[in-house]
Formats: sequence, C-alpha cells, structure tokens
Amino acid sequence: MKNMTFRKSLTAAAVAASLGFPALAIAQDAQTDVNAEEEVERIQVTGSRLNRTDMEGALPVTVIDRVDLEASGDISVADFMRDTNFNSFGSYQSTSGSSGGGAAQVSLRGLGAGRTLILIDGRRAPTSPILGSGQDLNSIPMAAVERIEILSDGASAVYGSDAIGGVVNVITRKDFDGVSVTYGVGRPTNDGGDTEEMSIVIGSSNSKSRVLLGASMNSRDVIFTRDRDYWYDPENPSGSTYSNNFGFKNPETGHSSSIGATNRLDHPDFGTAVPGLCTNEDDSDLFYMASNGNCLFNHGATSANLTSTKNTSLFGRGDYQINNDWNVYFSGSLNKVESFGRFAALPSSPWPGGAIEIAPDSPNHPGNLDGYNPNAADPYYQGIADQTLSLYHRFDALGPRDNNVENTTTSFDGGFKGMIGDVGLDFGARYVTSRAINLGNNYVVAGLAQPLISDGTYNIYDPYNVYDPDTGSIVEGSPSGLGMTTTTSRDMFSTVKELYANVSFDMFEMGAGVSSAAFGVEYREEKYQDKYDLLSAAGQVSGSSGASAGGERDVTALYGEMLFPVLDSVDIEVAGRYDDYSDYGSDFSPKVAVRWRPSDTLLVRGSWGEGFRAPTLSNLTQEPAFSAEYTNDEATCIALTGEPCVGGSDVQVNTYSAGNVNLESENSEQIGLGVVWEATDWINMSVDYYDIEITNSISSIGLQQAANCLRGVGTLCPSGINQFSEGTTIPDPELGVGVMFAGDDVNAAIVGGQLGLVNLGSVETDGMDFSVNTNFDLGFGTLTNNFQASYVNNYSANGGENDAGEYGYPELRASLNNGLAMGDFTVNWNIQYTDSTTYNTSDADGNPLAYGIPSWTIHNVQVNYATPWDATVTFGVNNLTDRDPADASLFGTSYDYYIYNPWGRVPYIRYTQNF
Repeated sequence: MKNMTFRKSLTAAAVAASLGFPALAIAQDAQTDVNAEEEVERIQVTGSRLNRTDMEGALPVTVIDRVDLEASGDISVADFMRDTNFNSFGSYQSTSGSSGGGAAQVSLRGLGAGRTLILIDGRRAPTSPILGSGQDLNSIPMAAVERIEILSDGASAVYGSDAIGGVVNVITRKDFDGVSVTYGVGRPTNDGGDTEEMSIVIGSSNSKSRVLLGASMNSRDVIFTRDRDYWYDPENPSGSTYSNNFGFKNPETGHSSSIGATNRLDHPDFGTAVPGLCTNEDDSDLFYMASNGNCLFNHGATSANLTSTKNTSLFGRGDYQINNDWNVYFSGSLNKVESFGRFAALPSSPWPGGAIEIAPDSPNHPGNLDGYNPNAADPYYQGIADQTLSLYHRFDALGPRDNNVENTTTSFDGGFKGMIGDVGLDFGARYVTSRAINLGNNYVVAGLAQPLISDGTYNIYDPYNVYDPDTGSIVEGSPSGLGMTTTTSRDMFSTVKELYANVSFDMFEMGAGVSSAAFGVEYREEKYQDKYDLLSAAGQVSGSSGASAGGERDVTALYGEMLFPVLDSVDIEVAGRYDDYSDYGSDFSPKVAVRWRPSDTLLVRGSWGEGFRAPTLSNLTQEPAFSAEYTNDEATCIALTGEPCVGGSDVQVNTYSAGNVNLESENSEQIGLGVVWEATDWINMSVDYYDIEITNSISSIGLQQAANCLRGVGTLCPSGINQFSEGTTIPDPELGVGVMFAGDDVNAAIVGGQLGLVNLGSVETDGMDFSVNTNFDLGFGTLTNNFQASYVNNYSANGGENDAGEYGYPELRASLNNGLAMGDFTVNWNIQYTDSTTYNTSDADGNPLAYGIPSWTIHNVQVNYATPWDATVTFGVNNLTDRDPADASLFGTSYDYYIYNPWGRVPYIRYTQNF
C-alpha cells in the first residue's frame, strides 16, 4: 500500500512494485537516461480525467497494488477493503439473518456504503440488487485485480452521484504474458470459516495487441453461532420467549405481540409455559425453562452467524492497435456469488393479530378436558378454560430456516481510444447486469398454520408428531408435510446500459507550462427490481416480509476539467459536472483543487468541492407495506382509550411505509488540505485533513415526528410532508409522506399516515489521514514499512453530540505493513489497529452505565518462497494471536460485524505456478 509520491511516474511505480515489496512506499527512479524520462507515458489518476505524468496531484490517492493484495492473505476484495483504515466505522459483510446475505460493501469516512462510489476501471459498478444501494464488492474477483486506488476525497465533480465519502477504483489486470495458476486453502483454528481459492490467468501480447483471460473461485464456509464459545455457552444458552408459551389475550386491545408481566400465565409448576417440550425434561438443549416460569428456546444452537460465500468468475479483456493513433479495447466478465445462511426455526412473530390464537374449544387449549394437555384438569387451567389465549411458539419441528442467495453479474465494455490531431478521444459502450435470487425454506404461512393449530392437527404439546384431531392419536406423517410451510423468494436485479465519450487536449501555453482540459458526456439507463413473493409481500409469512420495489430511469451527464499551471510551483484544477436524472431532477457539482510545490521534496495541496447522492430507485419506488405505528400522542390516546397515555403506554395507528416520489438528492460540501513531504530517498510522509458536511440527508421519519411538523411544533422538519384529508385512500405512493387527522384538524387525533424516507437533517464529519513510508537497503535484503492511520475528530448528525469514540464509531483505525525481501524469500508482517470505544447505556433504575470496549489489534504474518521452477509458495497466519471481536462477550450472540470479524486465527497456504 502506498501514497503516490509527487515526483514519480506510474511507470516508475510499476517497476518498483514488480520487485515484490508488499508495502513499498517510494518508487525508485526507473529511468536510465534523460530520453526515457521525457518519453514517460501520461496516465489518469483516480479523481481526475486529465492525463498527466506526475502521479501526486492535488487530491489524496492511495494505491494498493497486486503485491499488497497477496501479502494481506485475504481471498476477496471485500475482505481486504473492510480492513483498510479509510473504512472508518466498518461496513456490511454477509451476515446470516440479514436480508443482505451474500453482499459486502465498503463505507469510506463512515458515511455509509451509499455515499462511497465503487468504480471498475474508472466506470461505475452496478448498484447491489440485494441491498438496493451502494455496490457489492463480492462481485469483483480478486484474481482479476491489478491494483486498487482509493481517493479519500469527494469526487462528484468528476464521477457524479455517491462520491461523497470517496472513491474506490478497482483496476483490472491488463499486461500479462504467460500462464499463472494459483491454489490455496485456509483452515481456522476455530470451527467454521474454512477458505479455499483457485485461479488461472492466461495472457499474451505483441507489438499490436494484448489479451488476457482468467477464471477464479474463492469461498469461505459458514460460521455457526455454536462454533464460537463467546457466542454460545451450553450452560447459559441464549433464550427466546418465542418458544412454547401461553399468554392472556386482552379483551379490549387483543393479542400482545410478546410475553410480558401483564399477560403471562402463572401456573405454580409450569409458569406460562405449555406443558410440553420445556417441561418434559427435553434433552435436545433447544427448549428449557427459565427461573421465572418462561419456556425459552436456544436459538444459538442451530443458527449461523456469518453466511458461507462462494465466488466463481470468468473474466477477459484485450486491446488491439488499429494504427499509430487508434486502439480498440474490450472487456467482459461473468461472476456468480453463492451464499448460504441459516436462521433458527421460525418464531410466531410477527403474526397476524399479534399472536397465535388458542380458543377454548381447541384441543390445544390447556383447559380443554378433551384436548391434548395431560394436566387439563388442573384447577389453574380449569380457571381459565373459557378464555381465549395467545400462543408464542417456535416451529422447530419444521426445521431451521435456510436461505440460499445466488447473485450473477455480467459485464461487457468496449470502445475506441485514439488521437485526432492533438485531441485525445475515448468513447464506448458498457452493459452491466446483476441478478440475484434469494430462496428461503421452512417459512410458515400464518393463515395456513392457524387452522391446523386450532383443530389440533398440529399438537403444540408434542409438535414433532402429527395427530388426528378426531381421535387425538398420532398418525403417520411429518409436521413439515402438513402444508403450512412455503418457500419464500426475492427476485432482484440491477441493470446499467451506458454510452460515454471523453476528449482531452492541451489548451494553451502559460508562463509555467501548458494548460490542459478534458470534457465528456455520459448517458446511462438504469433499471432496478426487488420483487418479493406474493405471500411475503402481503405479510402472510411469519418471519418474512418485505415491500417490493422496481423502476427505471435515465441519466445524462456533462462534465469538464481544466488544469492551469499558474506558476512554476502552483497548479490549479477546476472541475464541474452536471447530472440530469429523469425522475427526481438535476444536480451540478463544482470542484477547485490547488497544488503548491515550494520545493522538490514538499507539496502542499488543498481542495473544495460540492457533491450529491441521488435517491436510489429503491428509495423512490418501494411498494407500500402495512405497519401499525405506535404513538403516545395525547389527542390520539384520548380518542382511542378515553384518556391520555401515561407510564409508557401507547396506542397503534394504521400506517403504511412506502417509497417517496418526492425525495430530492442529498448535498455535500467538502474541504481538504494536505502536505506531502519526501524527506529523503528512504522516507516520505503525508498528512491530510478533511471536512465534510451533508445536508438534505435521506432518512426515515416516524409518525409522531411527521404529525408534530404539520402541527408546527416539530424541531427537525423536512419539506414535502403532506396533510391528507380525512378519508383519503391510502396507501397511494403518488401522495408521498403524510398524516391524516380527524376532522382535518392537525391538533385532533391521528387517524392514519403514510411514512417513508424524507430529506431530513445533516451529517458532519472531519478528521485526518496520516501516512509514513520507509524503504531501507540492509545489505542482505530490503525492508519496507508503510504506516497508515485515519483519525475521526468529529462525527455528528443534526447538530447533535459527537459520536466519534462511541461504540461503533472508533476514532482511530491504523495499519502498519512491514515487508522484508531477502533473495528468494519475502516476509510480511501486517498489523491492523482499531481504537477502543465506549458503549453508553443505563441500568435497571435508569442510571447511566458505560462499558469500555477495548482496542482491537490483529497481527497477520506471511512467508513467501520463490522457487527455482518459477513458482511461489506462501505460508501465512492471519490473526496470529487469535483475537476475538472486541465486543464478543458484551451482547450474547451479537457483535459489531461492521468492524470486527469472528474468523479467529487462520493459518493458510498458497501455491502459485507461473509458466
């Protein structure tokens, strides 16, 4: 990993990188004479469309080359990027139990994956169909990557939407002659998470053409909760009351959605539990009795924590020199990511009406003398024999919920690059589509299960057998064959069709050099779909719900960039971009950057710019979903109960959540200031300050907040909230966000609402990046060191308190990469550091309580041997000291999977053979 030094060309950097130094900081001069320096090729650096020979510009760019990637021991781009110091507060990884299973993202500056732009060879990667925003790093094969460039500054003036926190540009391999075959395996010392990788890359080139083809596979096995002792303790299992418990139904408000102090049964022996499973000394370790008489289910015994992931890819690219002025280029890839996650057996939550209903005449009612309860004659049960009860149940007899996700991404890109006179042109077309299918097994259709429970076909006292309700005896069959289960599905895709053209040229001579410019136009069509199966979308599947979304739009962009060398030591860059979206509107993003070189070894740089993030198609088009929103609004409580809500009580109002067609874009303003100092030939360093403010932030709004805004008493109110006339038919996505009041009086009771995302509030953050790079010739070998650190000084929303240092928001992330090259051997020792944080909460009496989350330091070591037969053998261990996640013992089976990982110590071996 390296920060680009301002005196070196990309050619020199590539030569130095080829020496095999994993953390090379300073590219040594590769020129053998003056003519070679004069003929060095102009290149483009991430963050600019201008061609230049000087890599270190006015913007901070960090380059991670192929050697760095291999020295990390990581098998995927996602794993590598999650550990970089620029990923300040971590980012999403594929987690079991999440709707985003199979995806992985990066969040520069902690601003969210939707505000980090991922490019592939300078072109926008497709939106993740699984998550609906941001891009999926799992769709990029590691074997195809030549280097990764991280621009830690806003770049909407160059690339358009999303480039607020920064840009990650993945550059794929182009120059390769021969055949390279790689195979590797990793075996964690803890159970689960086994890794495997394999690839073959074939390349050929001559004076007029280049072609490269490759195939790769990498995989990581599932990690179950029971595989880690800090998540799972058989003596103190994690428990859920959605196990096998009765509850009282309130005659006025109906079923409660959970067991509580006011609705639980109090049998002297069985408590609130169903006499079965928990009370029959079941030895499966899944059901057990708590001391308070609740039946609990040990969900950690069967569920997975991290999904398995398998990435299979085919990729190729090439170019052909038509004549001295023109080249044609093309690339294509096919990538499939498969993921498996397991949830515990389905709980009866959410359930239509709040809970499963057990009527007095049901064989499953505990007081029915002709029913299944062997203790029905008990006086306690006879005392409630005429009451309708609630049931909070776990359908373990149907098996765990398994989700399988398959995401296939296909990409084609082709174009022409050349010169007409002194003007450079680059134009082409691109097509990218990403299609994902998520299938879930063993989900329960509430409308089918309720009758089977009511008539006794499904016996809650012995759910592992099938009963004849007429005879009360066991019959042949399995509960899974009763027809109450369904396979859920989500069908998702994201497609981009793009045309682009760019021209670059020298404009005129200035006193200190030639002024240059680049202008371009882009046109793309975007389509998106996230379609749930009809039962899930209707809320009929317990444990699975979701609102479908889908739409399309086109985007036209015009951009320009100019460089003015106003003095021998001062360059000024000016850029601007206009983006016109066919759905929400348009944005213009300007940027000014200055580079000052007071000496050959010192560079001072600064930048100012504005950016934006367009609302996603998911934000705009999500279909309505019913949600009975809770509120303690005084007028509403009086209207529904006759008195104000007190003591934490509340009431429910029929509401819907939907996409908001009135959303506008987020806007940002960024300032950057930095210094780069190449002190000697063996050390250079840099420090960069950033300040980012986001306004018009896209976030959700609650019912009470929306009502208060319409009443004129809200403290944080977005534009575009509507008052619906009483009787207005909702849901209606065309109406946007709004609230309905009784008698159309905003001070009266709330009678309905349509909620969703709005442009609300602001986010502010500032901090510093620091880098020191050294390169020592020790005589017997070469030692290189690269230190990178990112410090967050402030991260706050809506003018609130600074969250930096709080749990989930570490102030400091740093890495120290050390490489020692000695003849045929290379030794790498990479250290990653995440700062300590504080988790603030309160005790049972409401008194403040703080937990200190310790810092997290990971040591990764690796030894490489270059054999005489042109092969490389690699032995390594990631997380050498077997550090658990820093918060592993604090939240039971949960942890901050954005920042930490549970893989533990992972020894691995890799063999690469070149031909």
